[in-house]
Amino acid sequence: MDIYTAVAIPILVSTLWLFTASLSRSSAPHFTNKRICLLIAHPDDEAMFFSPTLLALTSLDTGNHVKILCLSNGNADGLGKVREKELMASAEILGLRSSGDVLVLHSPDFVDGMDTRWDGESIAEVLRQAFGGQVSSKKREGDGDAPRATIDVLVTFDRYGVSGHPNHVALYHGAKAWLDGLMKAKTGWRCPVELHTLTSTSILRKYISFLDAPMTMLFGFIRGLKASGREDRAGGRRQALFVSDMGQWRQGQKAMTTAHQSQMRWFRWGWITFGRYMVVNDLKRQNIG
Repeated sequence: MDIYTAVAIPILVSTLWLFTASLSRSSAPHFTNKRICLLIAHPDDEAMFFSPTLLALTSLDTGNHVKILCLSNGNADGLGKVREKELMASAEILGLRSSGDVLVLHSPDFVDGMDTRWDGESIAEVLRQAFGGQVSSKKREGDGDAPRATIDVLVTFDRYGVSGHPNHVALYHGAKAWLDGLMKAKTGWRCPVELHTLTSTSILRKYISFLDAPMTMLFGFIRGLKASGREDRAGGRRQALFVSDMGQWRQGQKAMTTAHQSQMRWFRWGWITFGRYMVVNDLKRQNIG
């Protein structure tokens, strides 16, 4: 390899990274002045999987108010109290307004562990109590009262949970159960909460960092062509892509290395260095009702 090639490669790589990060910001205008909740299973999920999303949605120019609801304190190794404090510190690094915007549950229904299966209906009940299932007084003839909630957007894992962790998977089913219940017998009304789920990928794509961004954008473009001419009956974008730039990538890494020190085992260094979810998040809006 001659000196020109050695110099050109990192320049091209950096340019491609910055270009895709800039293009991805076109997803952000849809998420402005929203009340948003990130639903996670364990402390560190917000940094290891959702840092590009949080850094984009908590940006001051969006006007969003973002909260995190974590259903366990990750006490599988007896470090629950430590990990809870680590989550608070990580949330601050990732842009949340205050520790008051982070809620961690301590419930026997949601015990951290690969061998535990969380009940979707129990999760739905938590969401119902936290964000409501009440209705407004405004009516349409024959359609009942309008559904109402205290958040506008719910973000969580998809049905595969990214890593396949059963606690992650349960969050998807619980979120769907809550919103399906909210919209029960509410024909003619739009769901007041958008559910956006983080897309799971193949093992290969998980470890190619920002290089997965062009591939994700291409897949999104193809899906857009297939859907061309068909109006989204739910309104709004179906896909959102967030790609962290180099500074944001380092910020996401800092949330792990500085805040979640108890979780920094050797294999997590590989994840925060090469993992695509530290750089690329693509969210899919789910149909409700």
